[in-house]
Amino acid sequence: MEASRKSAMAFFSDQQLCYADILPPSEVLPRIEVAVLNFLRILTSPAPAISDLPLIARNSSNGRVNQGLLTEVPWIFLARSFCTRSLMRANATKAFIRVWKVMEMCSKILAQEKRVTQRELFYKLICDSPDYFPSQKEANRTIQDVVALLRCSRYSLGIMASSRGLVAGRLLLQEPNQEVVDCSICGSSGHAISGDLNLLDKLILKTDARYIIVLEKHAIFQRLAEDRVFNQIPSILITAKGYPDIATRFLLHRMSRAFPELPILALVDWNPAGLAILCTFKYGSIGMGLEAYRYACNVKWLGLRGDDLELILAESLVPLKPKDLQIAQSLMSSDTLQEKYKQELALMVESGQRAELEALYCHGYDFLGKFIAKKIVQANYV
Repeated sequence: MEASRKSAMAFFSDQQLCYADILPPSEVLPRIEVAVLNFLRILTSPAPAISDLPLIARNSSNGRVNQGLLTEVPWIFLARSFCTRSLMRANATKAFIRVWKVMEMCSKILAQEKRVTQRELFYKLICDSPDYFPSQKEANRTIQDVVALLRCSRYSLGIMASSRGLVAGRLLLQEPNQEVVDCSICGSSGHAISGDLNLLDKLILKTDARYIIVLEKHAIFQRLAEDRVFNQIPSILITAKGYPDIATRFLLHRMSRAFPELPILALVDWNPAGLAILCTFKYGSIGMGLEAYRYACNVKWLGLRGDDLELILAESLVPLKPKDLQIAQSLMSSDTLQEKYKQELALMVESGQRAELEALYCHGYDFLGKFIAKKIVQANYV
C-alpha cells in the first residue's frame, strides 16, 4: 500500500516527492562510501576538481503541498530542486567541510552500532573540530544537510531524537518482552516519550479513549493530568512542551494509525506561535521536509480561538511581540494554511493581542476540563 501511495503521489504531483529513507546501517554506510568515492574520483580525474555536494533544497520555494488527494490531511514535502555546498565559494566553505565532518562521525557511530543524540554529537564535534561547530545550530543544520545529501533519516544515521514529550491518560504501552505501562497512573508528570524511534515503532498500544488531546504547554498537561481529566473525557493527553520534537510527533502519528477513529484535538495559546505548533503537528515543516511528512496527523484546532476570548478578562490579554508578527507573516504565506486558520491569524494581528490558556483560570483551576468537555460535546473544533 505504501509503495502504491508513493507511486500515485509521483503521478498526481507536478514533481516527485523527495523523502529520506529509513535504512539499516548496512545500507547507510555504502551511501557514505559512495559519496566519498565520487568526491575522490573527480578529484583524481585528468581534469581534477573539487565537486560540489548536491543537497535537496530545504526552503519554501522547493516546498510542495499534498492537498489530501490520497490522504485525509494535506502535508508538506520537498520536490527535486537542489542547492549545493561548495568548497570554492567563500561563504560556503565551512558548511562544505562540516558536511564531511558529520558524515565521518556518523560513519563511526554506525560502525560501532551505537546511537547518539544531536546534543551528544555536537559535543563530540566540538572536541574534534571546534573551529567548524561553534554552536548547536551549526551541528543541527549540518545534520539536515547530510540527510538531504544521503536521502536517509537522522535515525538511519545513528542519531536519536532528543525527546521532551510526555503522555498520560487512557493508554497502555508495552515494549516487546517488557511489562505494560499504564499511562493513567503516572501522575501529573506523565510518562516520558523515548527518543528511540525504533522502540516507539515496536510499542504495543491499547486504549479505550475516545479522543487524543495535544497540549502545547507542559503546565497545562500537568494540570489536566493531575485533575485526571482523562477520566471525565476518555482521552489520551500528549505534549511536546512547546515546539514539537520528532519523537513526540512520531508517537502521535503511531497512535493516529493504531486508533484511526480517535479525533486528535489541539489545545494551544491564542497567538501565532501556538498556531505554528499546531500546524507542525498537522502538516510537517519545510526545514525537515525530507523526514517530517511521515509524521503529519489530522489534528483539529480545539482552542484557544477567537470565539473563546469572551471567557478571558481583558486584563489577561498580552500585546503581540515582534516575533509573533514574524511568525504570523510566515504562516500567512503558507499554502497549507486553511481559510479558517487564516481568519483566526488575521484576527490576532488585527487585535494586536494574544491570550494564554492559563487566562482561563480566572474561572477556577478546574475550569479548563469543563472548557474542553463543552467544546468536544459541541464538536467546536476546526
